[in-house]
Amino acid sequence: MDFLLSLFKGTGIATTILFISLTAFVGVLLGKITIKNVKLGVAGVLFSGLFFAHFGAKVDAHVLHFVREFGLILFVYSIGVEVGPRFVNSFRNDGLKLNMLALSVVLLGFITAFAIHMIGGVDPAVVTGIMSGAVTNTPGLGAAQQALIESGKPDDAAIAGMGYAVAYPFGVIGIILTMLLVRWIFRIKIDKEVNEYNAQITKNQQKLEGVEVAVTNPNLFGQKLSYLKNFVDKELVISRIERGGDFFIPTDDSTLEKGDVIYGVSAINHIDNLKIKIGEVTIGQKREITGSLAMFHVLVTNRKLAGKTIEQIGIYRRYEANITRIFRSGMEILPTLDTTVEFGDTVRVVGKRELLPEVRHELGNSVKELAHPNVIPLFMGIFLGVILGSIPIFLPGLPAPAKLGLAGGPLLIAILLGHKGRIGSLDFYMTPGANMMLKELGIILFLCCVGLSSGGQFVETLSKGGSAWLLYGALITFVPIFIVSLVARFMKLNYLKICGVISGAMTDPPALEYANSIAPVYAQASAYATVYPLTMFLRILLAQTLILLTL
Repeated sequence: MDFLLSLFKGTGIATTILFISLTAFVGVLLGKITIKNVKLGVAGVLFSGLFFAHFGAKVDAHVLHFVREFGLILFVYSIGVEVGPRFVNSFRNDGLKLNMLALSVVLLGFITAFAIHMIGGVDPAVVTGIMSGAVTNTPGLGAAQQALIESGKPDDAAIAGMGYAVAYPFGVIGIILTMLLVRWIFRIKIDKEVNEYNAQITKNQQKLEGVEVAVTNPNLFGQKLSYLKNFVDKELVISRIERGGDFFIPTDDSTLEKGDVIYGVSAINHIDNLKIKIGEVTIGQKREITGSLAMFHVLVTNRKLAGKTIEQIGIYRRYEANITRIFRSGMEILPTLDTTVEFGDTVRVVGKRELLPEVRHELGNSVKELAHPNVIPLFMGIFLGVILGSIPIFLPGLPAPAKLGLAGGPLLIAILLGHKGRIGSLDFYMTPGANMMLKELGIILFLCCVGLSSGGQFVETLSKGGSAWLLYGALITFVPIFIVSLVARFMKLNYLKICGVISGAMTDPPALEYANSIAPVYAQASAYATVYPLTMFLRILLAQTLILLTL
């Protein structure tokens, strides 16, 4: 048993890993405890770390620092890849409004911190550390400490870290409490908010419908299908043609005849044009596919085809089959000849029943391949993200350059890569299971390390007058997000988006994780990613500015 005692009482790498694992285990269990329909969730890991550190857990500071930062990188990178495909659309739709709300949170927090310094006479280093902890912004703390060190005040840098440790726990819990309070004040029903969000997403996308188009335009009689496609290629995807009660898959050389009925897919806003160009249009009428034809869905897992257009793949040329729809990251896409197919897409194919195996083989349709982790793009993305986050941004008047840091840099790169989908032959698709695993692992490691590094000082600081620091931190956390949340709700903003905005405005991954647990939709993560880059930059900048203004 001596080896066990020495292991728990040691300070080496093995002991550090031991306590990180124990903290994660106990914290996850703690987060699952439900009291009046409320549970801590992943924030339970933070309190577990504070508990073990308070009671003497000895850990290696260097290992702890590395694991904390790497966990944070994994978490934000996973978030970026997840929301990347939707990011541009979300920013285009209400990005300005969301960023203005987040900006208000940041400025109100800064004003509150500055007022505490001026009215309460709190030391600049302390109030800066408290502000960084209250908004859970570790890069901001780092920037402020660097500014203090370069100003010849290394002892004040340590004091700033103490203020951060005291304020951080409520920084996490305060955001969650605000979400619960706003939900209670406005009597919000989550199901209703989910339905409203889904309806908004559908409205902002092209609404696709199955259509039947009767060929009544005399100008088309006797013309080849290629002639028609020149006019409707981006308005109608043709799956099959009915003639005399029989169905067939047309080719470009197929001749149109009077009485033909074209079956296909079109966007609602193109219906009027189809009526003018072809003839009578019937929307949404389901006609069972019988006989030799069939409709089926295929997973695109052939990496050689990923990144190619419908025309380049040429399914319609080699087989009696047409790709009629593409499903990607929850979006439904009308496939024209120049539409690009990506790895992980699901395509709807209408064609000859006997050709099913051949089409599936060509496109891949391998669940095993889809589930295979694609680690090369992951580490390339992290590599680029760390470089981006380390680029100094020199601003006049500041003693040290601002940086996006190890959180902001990887997030931005992940969003860009997720939106782009591929670079050359390298695709950035990540399976939902792999993404979820990385996200959960990252945030748990991060919170474990924050708790273990802060817990030893937490109670001691509180007992020596740090309770006032806790109050100041609570004010900086609660006042801005509560005011902005009320304003946002009065603006009829979706509650789930509000949760994402305040989590992003506070640059708080644990709060986002709790927000994501409220409902299984992308509203929270999308809003978080929309505002995070701006708020991260401002948090880092204002932490340094507060030091500059108060020295």
